[in-house]
Amino acid sequence: MKTFENYEEACFGAGCFWSVQSAFDEKSGVVETDVGFMGGHTKNPTYRDVCYLNTGHAEVVHLKFNPKIVSYNELLDLFFSIHDPTQYNRQGPDIGSQYRSVIFYYNEKQKKEALKVIEKVQKKLKEKIFTQVVKAEEFYKAEEYHQKYLKKQGRGCCRI
Repeated sequence: MKTFENYEEACFGAGCFWSVQSAFDEKSGVVETDVGFMGGHTKNPTYRDVCYLNTGHAEVVHLKFNPKIVSYNELLDLFFSIHDPTQYNRQGPDIGSQYRSVIFYYNEKQKKEALKVIEKVQKKLKEKIFTQVVKAEEFYKAEEYHQKYLKKQGRGCCRI
């Protein structure tokens, strides 16, 4: 069992959570990832609830990272490299508010860094960025079959 005293939390939504988890699992300094839901009004939502009901939740990856190995800023750079933040409530063929681009922050420092990176990325793009920056709320872990889904399947990736 890992202890997480010296680690920090981060949470990102960038479309299908399977591919987002896969990308963050590959990042040195990320010590744990879980897929699930955040940002809605339904308590203890299931995947089916989020897909077919108006729960308000986004599919997200909650992670713990070692800031001595990887900075929050580096995680933000990875976040923006794995999805298209100019797509509103979708990523590729996945359409709906559960696939929105969102950064859930855990403290004011993360919020400031996220807004700064968005400003930097926006200067490079012609289209408007729709990434939301929202205070982290309760994280609801998705069903076990969604955890490390692409690794379990041994194939494929739903990343753009």
